[in-house]
Amino acid sequence: MAASRFLFIIIILVVLLTSSSSIGLGLGLIENVVVDIDIDDETIKTMEEFSGYSSSSLVHQFQSSSSLSLVVDSLNLSKQIDDLSSFSDSPSPSVTRILYSDNDVRARSFIKNLMADAGLSIREDSVGNIFGRWEGSEPDLSAVSTGSHIDAIPYSGKYDGVVGVLGAIQAIHVLNRSGFKPKRSLEVIMFTSEEPTRYGISCLGSRLLAGSVSLAETLKQTVDNHNISFLDAAKSAGYAKNEDFSNVFLDDQTYSAFVELHIEQGPILENEGVSIGIVTAIAAPASIKVEFGGNGGHAGAVLMPQRNDAGLAAAELALAVEKHVLESGSIDTVGTVGILELHPGAINSIPSKAHVEIDTRDIDEKRRNNVIEKIHESAVEISKRRGVEILEFKIVNQDPPALSDESVIKAMESATQVLNLSNKKMISRAYHDSLFMARKAAMGMIFIPCYKGYSHKPEEYASPEDIANGVKVLALTLANLSFN
Repeated sequence: MAASRFLFIIIILVVLLTSSSSIGLGLGLIENVVVDIDIDDETIKTMEEFSGYSSSSLVHQFQSSSSLSLVVDSLNLSKQIDDLSSFSDSPSPSVTRILYSDNDVRARSFIKNLMADAGLSIREDSVGNIFGRWEGSEPDLSAVSTGSHIDAIPYSGKYDGVVGVLGAIQAIHVLNRSGFKPKRSLEVIMFTSEEPTRYGISCLGSRLLAGSVSLAETLKQTVDNHNISFLDAAKSAGYAKNEDFSNVFLDDQTYSAFVELHIEQGPILENEGVSIGIVTAIAAPASIKVEFGGNGGHAGAVLMPQRNDAGLAAAELALAVEKHVLESGSIDTVGTVGILELHPGAINSIPSKAHVEIDTRDIDEKRRNNVIEKIHESAVEISKRRGVEILEFKIVNQDPPALSDESVIKAMESATQVLNLSNKKMISRAYHDSLFMARKAAMGMIFIPCYKGYSHKPEEYASPEDIANGVKVLALTLANLSFN
């Protein structure tokens, strides 16, 4: 009866914390809490009916002990992060790990070994997304998934993405050690190429999982800057054996939920002294390529009134991007001119061509798209006034933002309350694989603080304590959702 008493006290806690019967038993894994309170049979019956859970099918999970604890092996997790960072094309403390490179392949083997050590069954798809599965008691139900990426842009840090993969595997260990057994299967995913470094395609693996038909076809003709095709690179790493990337697409019933643990990549949590960020929305970018064509000429011989300077048109457009973003009325609207290239690129030659690449993003798709329209209007107006030609105005991608699912938000909030950790609801201005997984499952993200908000640089850092807090919140959230 001790186990039964424990089980239904947990149900009461869940009702108090979430006011929802749909998020439940995972909160039984309360660290260092012992419960021994008598509950009569009529109360048990009432709580079963209210919660939707039956003690007869679940009580065996708790028969061994009425005390369960969450223990994160922070020392080993820190060592794993350090070990993974050694698979790098640049010297420590920086990390450079490019898709399908030798170090990427070595890092993949490292992750698969850790998954195997955690008792997970492993599979890989044709682009190298890696899945580690903990079979639940009802394996036919849609699984609950978690994970992130391990590829790293040149000279970056060792925590971006990595915390969400190694932390997810550690969360499985935490749940295993606590005696928890999932109802829905739990699956850890290591996504291929979240960074766009090699082929200019961000979130490549998760885009395909979300069912991008156009990407599946584009990859067959895609080459990198060294003219190495995606197909050849993938095959050299042991993937793309049948060249059919549509087999990566997920069925809509594969996952019931997806949760990603990640460093914030911003300073808010650290500055405010908050332990956990609960992401409510992910901003999505639109990428634009613009090219102006003008009349070149000698920098000294052509007088200013007679010039059609493509470079000045590009410069003016860059300022117009800033203007339109600031006029949006929201701090969540941002715009960046990250590339501006002039031809012929000589100090004493008037630019005859100018190439501009623009990134603008927002959590509000309509507002972001309105900025894009204004940028296009400015490009047309500038070209006419300066007597230059718009050779190209191309929207390369225009992904919709994603909202976290309310059920996942509640599960994450409840976990922080049980663990007595402060939390803050916030948006993610960087985008992640979660943006695309939201198209296939109820999605949520857990942020942890990082030093000064640094990311994509060697100084990137998250403390073992903050990582452990994130792992515990993830473990409880996964446990809740596995019984949803």
